[in-house]
Amino acid sequence: MTALHDHICDVIRSDGPMTVARYMEICLTHPEQGYYTTRDPLGAAGDFTTAPEVSQMFGELIGLFLADYWLGIGRPSPVHLIELGPGRGTLMADALRAMKIVPDLTGAVQVHFIEVNLALKEMQKKAVPGASWPGSLDEIPPGFCFVVANEFFDCLPVRQFIKTSPGWAERMVTLEDGKLVFTQGEVAGPLALPEAGFNPGDIIEACPQGAFWISAIAQRLKDFGGLALIIDYGYGREGAGDTFQAVKNHKPAAVLESPGQCDLTAHVNFVELKEKAEQNGLTAYGPVAQGIFLQNIGIEARAGKLLDQANKKHKKDILSAVKRLVSKDEMGELFKVLCLAKKGEPAPAGFDQDQ
Repeated sequence: MTALHDHICDVIRSDGPMTVARYMEICLTHPEQGYYTTRDPLGAAGDFTTAPEVSQMFGELIGLFLADYWLGIGRPSPVHLIELGPGRGTLMADALRAMKIVPDLTGAVQVHFIEVNLALKEMQKKAVPGASWPGSLDEIPPGFCFVVANEFFDCLPVRQFIKTSPGWAERMVTLEDGKLVFTQGEVAGPLALPEAGFNPGDIIEACPQGAFWISAIAQRLKDFGGLALIIDYGYGREGAGDTFQAVKNHKPAAVLESPGQCDLTAHVNFVELKEKAEQNGLTAYGPVAQGIFLQNIGIEARAGKLLDQANKKHKKDILSAVKRLVSKDEMGELFKVLCLAKKGEPAPAGFDQDQ
């Protein structure tokens, strides 16, 4: 049992069962004991590895993708380069290095990180000197912007609903014999949840914070122009399913055990994000599989250049990284890429014109 487990139990004793979203929020962002506020969760010594940590190619290609768009839209200045949940700052450092082939762009760029983890903030300061750490998008000065969110939306709290004969009931977390367990709340009133095609016991998820962030991004893009690039693991179709999961030491763990000691996530509903973006007046491209997107923007050519300069060991590492990022059996299919833009602005590279 953890100290955060005791705190959650006290909250339940006081207030009654809590929603899955509330449980997830406490576990991840509690000021003193939350998973994302107290540690560096990345790498071999952590609990998971993100694409920028797999290879420099990932961040470099993102940088070149954004540079290409900037050139095509007329070189606006300044450029606010914003990353949500930037980890160690690796993606941004690699992107900025690649952008140096366009000196006018690097001279116009101002980097902003939105981050809650103090330990990671210190790493970001070293990776990208001169960056700022606003508390929200509203605190960033006016101007054209690029927003990058790699594995950010998957850690936003989700609500879960169970289909019952009378209707949808919210899934809750409660206390039973000193242990945290799932229970079923009362059947909810009118909710914007689908009725057809679901059977009793089916679970669907909703992410209110995801909708909030899409709305905030949409307002920024409509006001000042730019692009948002959302990269995450998730699904591109509607459907039932419990995707709430925990990872510890790179292995699956029980979601209600060791609160604050495991990474808690849920698969991103890209259908919901795309619909929300379009409802907010944006043009949405994708989602496309990460592997296809990286191939479209030149990962094979970039890998080829690195291979030309690499020794035998590094060549093996490069080929392994490409496979991990692109292969359908690894990150290439499960991870999706969604791009959002202000209506009337040019279509970005890497996406089919009919998407």
